[in-house]
This record gives sequence, structure tokens and C-alpha cells, in this order.
Amino acid sequence: MSSIAKPQETTSGKICFKRILVGIDFSEPSRRALAYAILLARRYGSEIRMLCATPPEPHGSIPLDPLPGELNRRQLQAKAEAQKLEQETGFREVRHAIEIMAGDVPEVMASVIDRDRIDLLVVGTCARRGLKRLALGSVAEQAVRLASCPVLTVGPLVRHPETGTMFKSILFATDFGAASTRAFSLALEIAEEYKAKLGLVHMLPPISFADIGPGSHGAAASEKDLVTWHKQLREESVKKLKALIPPAGRLAGEPVYIVETNFLPDGILDAAAVHSSDLIVMGANQTHSPRMAAHLPWTVLHEVMRQARCPILTVKEPAIAGSN
Repeated sequence: MSSIAKPQETTSGKICFKRILVGIDFSEPSRRALAYAILLARRYGSEIRMLCATPPEPHGSIPLDPLPGELNRRQLQAKAEAQKLEQETGFREVRHAIEIMAGDVPEVMASVIDRDRIDLLVVGTCARRGLKRLALGSVAEQAVRLASCPVLTVGPLVRHPETGTMFKSILFATDFGAASTRAFSLALEIAEEYKAKLGLVHMLPPISFADIGPGSHGAAASEKDLVTWHKQLREESVKKLKALIPPAGRLAGEPVYIVETNFLPDGILDAAAVHSSDLIVMGANQTHSPRMAAHLPWTVLHEVMRQARCPILTVKEPAIAGSN
């Protein structure tokens, strides 16, 4: 199923989202993700490729060859749902195609991204609690870790996008690592493209006396040292944030620089709420095991995706040699 039409709207900016892949399972979260993808496609003249990955049919006691497509119940159901989705969705001249494949969702997504040279992956996420979340991890986070392109995740608290300007306020969260460096370039380009207010945030971890050692004159000196050290760290972080802004930028206004002391991810989420952010941009640090990282529900990325009230755009750092 596909439809090719002339793009309704294009942009002359530096961002290149020619091909957008949307993970579809026909749930409400994936429909919200598709709504964001359609607005982006109209903005950038992109083609949307929707992907539904279905688990393989369970094997019986006697090994059998894979079922042909016309006999695979899950694929037949997915095709029917895909036809219904295409009829209900207002693509309005947005080029689009739907593909149904069998296999593990994150791995299928990663293979299609590489095969079709996808520029952006858009996925919806749903809330999971307790042992189920601990055991299964997050499909969306696995996709973030495995995908070779930027990933836009639309979490369970994010509403459907409005038809007007999507991104009026953008928050870039950084730890000054390799992934954050790559993510900032995209955050800056989007802020310039949408003429959005840009906020740059860096969270300092809470500091204790043990972090700086005992003062030379007892507890009072240690407390003074603690305040001095914290002030110095904050000033250095603000300088680093300001140094990210190029002198010849095209931002609509002066960026906001936010350096606070707070635990992650609370600091990022609080800053997004205070500044009414429509988009959070952050780096996704590489690990030697993307699957294992996705199974840790206390990771910063997982919690930000789960609790944020706006979409999260993540950019991965260059691959680590030997990583999965």
C-alpha cells in the first residue's frame, strides 16, 4: 500500500528528513507518533514509511516451514489494520507507504533504517509499571539504542500535535559528551527552522562534603568550600553552554541557559515543564550492549521518555568498536 504525491510543504533549511520511518502497531501511542511524523513530512517534503513488525507465528512440536503470507494470521490482521489506518489518516498529499514484516520489533526497525537510509525514526511509547517493565524493558529505548538515525519518541503523556507550529520552545539537555555534541547540531537547526525559543540545560549532581574532602578549618570551612566549588562548577557550565552557540546563528532570540543542581532525570523534566517545552533534544550515550541498557528502567533516557509531556528527539553518539 503506497501513495506518492507532490509534497505540500518544503523547507529551505539544513535539516534533511527525506525519509521518515514510523513504527506502527495500530495502538493509540503509535497513532500519535504518526500524527507528528505527518506534520514533519509536510514541513520537510518527506516520504513517510510506516513499518509494522509482527512476531513470528509460534512453532509447534514438529518443525515447520514458515507460513506463507496469505496463511499467517498475524500478517493478515496487520494488513487489514493497515488498510483501515490508511483510510482514517489524513495524509493529504504526503507521500507514504506501509510495510509489514515479521521479526523482533527493534531489530526489524534497525534493518529497515539501514536498508532504506532512513533519516528519522518516529515511535510511540506506552507506560509500563512494576516487574513487567523491569523484565521486558522498553521497545522504544531499544529502538533508540539500535537505530543509526535520530529517533523521535512520543511518550504516553504527550498529546496529539496541534495543526499550527509544533515546536515553539525547544529544550536541549546536555552532559557535554559525544552524543550531546551531535544532538546539539540538530537542536540548533530545528530551533532556527521553527524560530523557536531555545533553552540549554545542564544538570549538576548534588554535591556533598565527601566530594570535596574536609576543609582545613573544620565544618564551617567545608561548608564554605562546598558553596564556592558549586558556584565555580555552575559558572564553568554556563560558559560551556554559551560556547555552543555559533556567532553567526539564525536563532529568533537569545537562548536561555539553565544550570541547576538536581538528580537526573528530574532536572530535565522540571526544566521542560518550567519553560513549556514542545520538544526535548538529548544525546543517547552508546553502551556495549544496547539491549541491556534498554532493560534498565532507571536509566535517564527511559525515565525522560516515560514522563515527558512533549516528544523527545535523541541522537546517538558514534558507534563503539565491537558494540552490538
